Amino acid sequence: MALSTQYELKSGVATREAFGRKLAELAKSNSRIVVCDADLSKSTMTHYFAAEHPERFFSVGIAEADMVGIGAGLASVGKIPFVSSFSVFVMNKGFEQLRTVVAYPNVNVKVVGTHSGISIGEDGPSQMSIEDLSLACSLPGFVVLSPADDKSMRACIELAVDTEGPFFVRAGRPKVPVIYDSEDGFRVGGSRQLLDGGDVTLMAHGLMVAESIRAAEALDAEGISARVIDMYSLKPLDREAIVRAAKETGAIVVSEEHLVDAGLGVRVAQVVSETNPCPMEFVGLTDYAESGTPDELLDKYGMRAAPVVAAARKALARKK
Repeated sequence: MALSTQYELKSGVATREAFGRKLAELAKSNSRIVVCDADLSKSTMTHYFAAEHPERFFSVGIAEADMVGIGAGLASVGKIPFVSSFSVFVMNKGFEQLRTVVAYPNVNVKVVGTHSGISIGEDGPSQMSIEDLSLACSLPGFVVLSPADDKSMRACIELAVDTEGPFFVRAGRPKVPVIYDSEDGFRVGGSRQLLDGGDVTLMAHGLMVAESIRAAEALDAEGISARVIDMYSLKPLDREAIVRAAKETGAIVVSEEHLVDAGLGVRVAQVVSETNPCPMEFVGLTDYAESGTPDELLDKYGMRAAPVVAAARKALARKK
């Protein structure tokens, strides 16, 4: 058996870097774009925007809740505000404001959370956002995106600019492998099938997309045909892709750098249970991590291809 597509998975740039550069580019031709940052612009990479458009950049200090409120005010007068900080800060500290002055009135605020998941590394658990996607998905009217690489992040930022309404876009700290060669083909509510397969489907978002590709390669060596889908749009979901995967492969593994109790997996499981129930397994986090290098943490907490392979074998064993 041979995989239908080969991925070399060469090293790329961090999605936070792609976010910062793309936003600065888009702002050259769109004067409505403004940025609010909570004293972390060199880390969130909004410093690229600040350097080119200083009159449209607002540093609010370490005051994430105020930042969200300022963003909502700017949106109310026709601007396209991007409010950015580490995911753990903007979603946890700013949640009440996100609920009350962004989601409830459905204003056009774009939230970009960087340094998401445990791959932030040595900064430790207080700064590791492993609940951010569940919080964002709980907000009515929000679009929630978690891109896997440079090109997909750039595409997601453009979608946020061009689509009216509140967004949460998840970005990471470390460099990630290159998955895509183009920014084309992304849409709100979409997904991307990267590998075809008939035995099991591997769904993932963010840095677990590359690990799912590696898992598919390992399964292929065992004679198991694995479909790989990048579920970059967590809300809305690509329900058609999920239903098709359940029907055509009859087994699904969802992998994510997030709590399994409340991330992509439970959202996919809801669709599967409503439409075409099949065996499912979940690879993700079940508790807070500790401090360490990104690689040490990803290894220790199972954010690698090997646990995805093991989960696929379990799902296949339950398959009728």
